[in-house]
Amino acid sequence: MIPKIWLAPLHGITSRTFRNTLCRHFGGIDFYMAPFLPAQPAGKFRPKVWQDIAPENNIALPLVPQMMGNRPEHFVDTLRMLNEQFGYEDFNINIGCPSSPVVRHTRGCGLMPHPDRVEAIVAEITSKTPFRLSLKMRLGLHSMEEGRAILERLNDYPLDFLVIHPRLGDELYEGQPHWDVFEEFCTLTQHEIVYSGDVFTVENYQRLSARFPKVSAWMLGRGLLRNPFLAEEIKGQDVGDKKERFLAFYQDLTEALLTIRGESGTLANLKELWHYFAGFMGLSDDNLNQLLRVCDFKAFITLSMAVGC
Repeated sequence: MIPKIWLAPLHGITSRTFRNTLCRHFGGIDFYMAPFLPAQPAGKFRPKVWQDIAPENNIALPLVPQMMGNRPEHFVDTLRMLNEQFGYEDFNINIGCPSSPVVRHTRGCGLMPHPDRVEAIVAEITSKTPFRLSLKMRLGLHSMEEGRAILERLNDYPLDFLVIHPRLGDELYEGQPHWDVFEEFCTLTQHEIVYSGDVFTVENYQRLSARFPKVSAWMLGRGLLRNPFLAEEIKGQDVGDKKERFLAFYQDLTEALLTIRGESGTLANLKELWHYFAGFMGLSDDNLNQLLRVCDFKAFITLSMAVGC
């Protein structure tokens, strides 16, 4: 069975510029999920703020917008407006983001200790809109019991799928994922599950797909940033000359970022990405630190292209 592969929504990283450039240069990705945007009441909707998911800015991408909030009526307003403005019919609700500022405001993973509020959001959307809905979640914020309670409450709702990362929110991205608990969660829900978390190599994928044979869809985030060829490799595709293809992608991405962010914004964005690219390019920590200390844009581009060669 050929797996379905999603690009994970990484806030501040997988913007439309990155997604479009990745799509032009690399294959193997079937679906893209946009980083979360706020669920808002109808009166606050401003189309210009939502340009990251505007169809004209996401040419040929099978894109699913992701929403974050904690008010059921705000989700309904936002999904209706995005359908009217942009034509979207598939949406994802983020209850898995572990960022402290997000959690403090009872959004993202901060909702997981409140299964009643999660159910209220899902009930409001599924009863008042015709749209396809999915959730992205963790095992819980503080306890696996939070995730179990949510799965039990949501079993009877018509969800498209659940994306599950096998860690608690408190654990961020540290330590070993709780694969035993993920395996248990697979038995607690009737919904399709998309696995997300710590798929960095083909070997990781093969081991996990053998352990979870019912999972046919996989969400790649940090693994795909560390190795843009990972989706192709998982699907057994011929990747060709990796360095040549990576450099073409990198140059295209740099030029695309410049058109909307200028030199300073592009430099900041590229430096963040090089924390991931460094492993693929074989940079030592010293080499990476040397690159990140460069503050002149043109010098940074010259040095980073030289590293790629």
